[in-house]
Amino acid sequence: MNLKTSFKQFYQENGYAIIPDVIDSGLVLEVQNHVMWLQNKYPDIRAEAFHHDLLINDPFIHKLLDNKNMLDIIEGVIGSDIALFGAHYIAKRPRDGKPVGWHQDGSYWPLEPMNVVSIWLAGTDSNKSNGCMRVIPGTQNKKLIKASEMIKLDTNDYVLDLAISKSDIDSQKAVDVELNAGDISIHNPSIVHGSNANLSDSWRIGLTLRFIPTSTYVNRANWECILLRGRPNNAVKNNYVSKPIFQEGEHMYFSGYKNFL
Repeated sequence: MNLKTSFKQFYQENGYAIIPDVIDSGLVLEVQNHVMWLQNKYPDIRAEAFHHDLLINDPFIHKLLDNKNMLDIIEGVIGSDIALFGAHYIAKRPRDGKPVGWHQDGSYWPLEPMNVVSIWLAGTDSNKSNGCMRVIPGTQNKKLIKASEMIKLDTNDYVLDLAISKSDIDSQKAVDVELNAGDISIHNPSIVHGSNANLSDSWRIGLTLRFIPTSTYVNRANWECILLRGRPNNAVKNNYVSKPIFQEGEHMYFSGYKNFL
C-alpha cells in the first residue's frame, strides 16, 4: 500500500489525514490484548499512560512496527530513512477515560529539526461517543506554542498536564477524527488537537507512533529510538535499540513471538 496523492495532498493542506484498513483484524485483536496485558502487568498505571519507556523494548511493538503498509505511508511523508521516536498507548477505559486538552505535539518534543509525523492507530473503533481525537485543520501552519504559554491542568482529570487556552483557538472549527479499528490517522506536529472524555460503555484504544527521518536529532539524553527502514545518519547521534528478546512472563505472547527468541 502506498500513500496515494489524494491522502498526501489532504495531509499537506489540513495537517491530518485518515487511511483506512492499514492493519488487519488479527493485529487489531493483538493490540487490544496488549493493552489488557499491560493493565495486568502495571495495575498502578492508567491505560492512558503506557508511555514510550514501557514499549520501546517490547517485542510486540517491534512486530507491529514491521508493517509494510504503515511504513510505506510514512515514507511518502518523510522519506525512506525512517526511525520511531516515540510510542504511547492512550487507551481510555469505558466511562472513565480522561480527556486530552488542546495542544500541539511539537511543543513537547526535543527534535532538531521538527521533522516528524505521528500515526494514531485505532485498536478499537474511535468515535465521538468514546472520546476520539479532534483536530483543528489548518493550525499546522501556526507557530508552536511554548510550554510557558500554556495553562496547567490537573492530571487527575486530564491525560496531559498542559494545554492551550481555549481563548487562543477557535474550537468551533474542530473536526472529529472517527476511525474504525485497523484504520490510522496521520498528523502534523503543529496541528492543534485533543480529545474528550470517554463516557461510553466501550473501550477507546489508540496507539500513537511518532516517526522521524534519521536526519532528525533527538536532543534528550539516553533517549531510545528504533531504526525501521533505510540507514542511520552518521552525523546524527541518535540511540537505536537492538531487537528485543522475548521473555516468558516479561512479554505478552503474540503471533510471531518466536521470531524474537
